[in-house]
Amino acid sequence: MDSMLGNLARWLRVLGYDTEYSRRARDRDVVGLALREDRVIVTRDLGLHRRAAKRNLRSIYIPPDVVEVADMLALVAEELGLGMKFDKGNTRCPQCNSRLNIVPKAQIAHLVPPEVLNRYDTFWYCEKCQKAYWQGRHWKTINDVIETVRSRLRGGAGGEPSH
Repeated sequence: MDSMLGNLARWLRVLGYDTEYSRRARDRDVVGLALREDRVIVTRDLGLHRRAAKRNLRSIYIPPDVVEVADMLALVAEELGLGMKFDKGNTRCPQCNSRLNIVPKAQIAHLVPPEVLNRYDTFWYCEKCQKAYWQGRHWKTINDVIETVRSRLRGGAGGEPSH
């Protein structure tokens, strides 16, 4: 993922897809990582996209007129055959890409406000970032975006995740 697509990277991580991203990555670093780890490059940089193609790397070009995250997710999902479904047992930290673990409330009680502990039952924890996550008020927006993406995919269902 090139340095211009941080929001898309976070969404793919939440949906459980292993997504490397760095704001500081140079094109050669992105290409090198794709070569070493057999990764797909997702980029807004047409030059990077073309250089990747010359090296027989899979690359998805996100045109500048595709600005909504739902449109970007639909484009990536279509190209790679990804399912657009949240799986609470297979999600990643939106910050660092580590797998999140579902944990008991007691384990993260010191990380979240008491009203959050009282209101929600399912919590995820990132051991690397030491952050807790839950399906808060923003969850309706997340579900709406996922449903929008699924409706834009061929067949409308978005398929099952293919991790």
